[in-house]
Amino acid sequence: MRMTPINPRDGIYPATDDYVHAMEVIGAARFLFVSGTMGLDGEGHAPEDLDAQLALIWSNIRRILAEAGMTTGHIVRLTSYLRDAAYAEANQKARIEALGDRRIPTTAIVVETLVPEWLVEIEVIAAA
Repeated sequence: MRMTPINPRDGIYPATDDYVHAMEVIGAARFLFVSGTMGLDGEGHAPEDLDAQLALIWSNIRRILAEAGMTTGHIVRLTSYLRDAAYAEANQKARIEALGDRRIPTTAIVVETLVPEWLVEIEVIAAA
């Protein structure tokens, strides 16, 4: 499988250092569509702290990916749902930490979450 970032250099606003405009995926045999994942522990409880929830979200995403024989290196698209726009920077930092040097297409949307204690929800698409 080959993943190629697509970032036009003119005729569109530039992508920032933390994402790419698009990702071309060639030769993928499998796709995994992961539901919105919250920062909940094994008992379904959310810590009050944003950073703790983000750490749990990424732990949960890694666990889901592992069950499918994948890692964060297989993620080709990510959407973050933030309860407050003020969470954008912490979310960006957690995403960059989780993905290392990889940059993927990503969107962040400010929404009212289904449960007020859920501060961030992240869904991903992975390919292998």
